[in-house]
Order: sequence, then C-alpha cells, then structure tokens
Amino acid sequence: MALADKRLFLLDMDGTLYLDDRLFDKVPEFLSHVRRIGGRYLFLTNNSSRGVEGYMEKLSRMGIPTAPEDYLTSVDAAIDHLRRFHAGKKCYVFGTRAFYGQLQTAGIPVTDRPEDDVDILLCGFDRELTFRKLEDACILLNRGVTWLATNPDWVCPTWYGSVPDCGSVCRMLTTATGRKPLFLGKPQPAMAELALRRTGFSPEQAVMIGDRLYTDVACGINAGIDSIFVLSGEGTEADIAQYDIHPTWIFSDIAALYRQLEETL
Repeated sequence: MALADKRLFLLDMDGTLYLDDRLFDKVPEFLSHVRRIGGRYLFLTNNSSRGVEGYMEKLSRMGIPTAPEDYLTSVDAAIDHLRRFHAGKKCYVFGTRAFYGQLQTAGIPVTDRPEDDVDILLCGFDRELTFRKLEDACILLNRGVTWLATNPDWVCPTWYGSVPDCGSVCRMLTTATGRKPLFLGKPQPAMAELALRRTGFSPEQAVMIGDRLYTDVACGINAGIDSIFVLSGEGTEADIAQYDIHPTWIFSDIAALYRQLEETL
C-alpha cells in the first residue's frame, strides 16, 4: 500500500517527535494531517521510566493535547505478558517509582526487595538507578528467577548525546551473571499487534515510525506492517547495513515526512 493510503500511524516518541523538551519541526502539522485524512495515530514507546500521565503532561507543554488512549507503552506490553503467562507471580521491579506504580495499579504483585518469594526480575529504563538495585538483580538472577525486561534499547537520546537505556544495563547484568532476559517491548510485535486490535485498522493500513532500526523498524517488520526510519534521533543510514534491517521508507525527520504526505493530497 502506498504511503498516501496509510491511516494508522504508530509513532515512537523519543528521538522521533522530540529530544528532551524540544519538539521537532512540523510535528503538530503532521498530527493534524493524520486527523484530516480520517486516520489515527498512537504513540508507542519503549520508555518505561514514566507513566502515560507524564507523557501527556510533556506533550501538553509542547502544545499537543493527548488522551490516555493515544498511548501504548512497553509497560502495557509487560502487564499483558505478566497477566497471560505469570499470573499471581511476585515481581522485583528494577525501574523508576512511576514504573513500579503502574504495575502495582494494574494488580501485579511487586516489591523492591530481593525477598525469598520473588519469582520474576522485571527490568525497565531506570533514571533512578542505584548500585543497590544492581546488587539485588544479581542476587535474584543467581538465584534463578525468571528475567523479563521492557526493551532492548542500548541508549536513550538526549540533547547532549545519549544515556544508557534498559538494554545497556541488562547487558551489564548479563556480563555479571551469565543470564539473558526476555525483552517484551519493541522489536517484539506485541505492541503493534495490540494497536491493530484496539483501532480496527488492517496491517496494510498501518505504518510504524521511529528512529531506531533494531526496535522501531524491527517491530513493524515483525508485526507485518510497513515502516519509516527517521534520522532525527539515534539511528543513521549506516545502521541499515550494520543491522541488516530494511525500512520501507527513510526520511530525515517528521517534517520531511509531513511535506511528502502533503504533496499527495
């Protein structure tokens, strides 16, 4: 299906729509275009460090009003996985207080101590990381608990460069313990498939847009939908050869995508 015929736009956030508190050029116009053609957009993020309310506040400060139903996060994917495959199991939450709170609100048994009855270590992007958490994680992993993680992203882009994301911290724990986690967010197809179920659009009508080949674009490919790779965040065109992941389209940023879409009207 041609780009002009797409109606469901699955949007990564960090590095795609903004960096830190700087909204990229033409993002409001792009979102208005999607609504004008009778389409729908959903914000899909692997960042588990804040709740949906935090994203709503952030985008509101940038002049973009949103509602909770406009979001799908790696926390949603984690909650869905835990309910389906580990119902009633206690999780040690390796992440922010916001991450902990979302799981607790969803009815997941959680703790922040390496208690004897912990069944699962669940890691997310942790802006509140401490050495005690690293030590707790190693204790649990060496004990043999199930290890889940929200996302394999190596870094989170910022205005000054990048900071270690969940994937980098998990790699450190793997080096220390020899264990490897099961990642639940992008590039696994669950978030995109959930978006299709919630909206009723077909895979052919959908497109995944993001700045990382190995998570965003790969998520689209794994879910059987087209993808757009934007060069405004972490990724570069050289990554295509490195990862051997091939997006359907490449644009420098959302502004370039918006101009292309406007030309098709």
